[in-house]
Amino acid sequence: MQSWMKEILSNPTVSVPDAARALGISRNSAYDSVQRGEIPAERYGRRIVVPTAWLRRTLQIGEDQANG
Repeated sequence: MQSWMKEILSNPTVSVPDAARALGISRNSAYDSVQRGEIPAERYGRRIVVPTAWLRRTLQIGEDQANG
């Protein structure tokens, strides 16, 4: 697994652009998917974040793979 992916998955949440990169889709597509409810996300003020647990499940990456 690439180092940027390990770094992304080491946090409890990731930004929408980082989630898009991990999913291999464009930033705009990711924001559109969040709006449609296809990608779960939480809003904290102006910041929108995606849970990495969902990202791991979607990409079928186990916790052990993400950490090492």
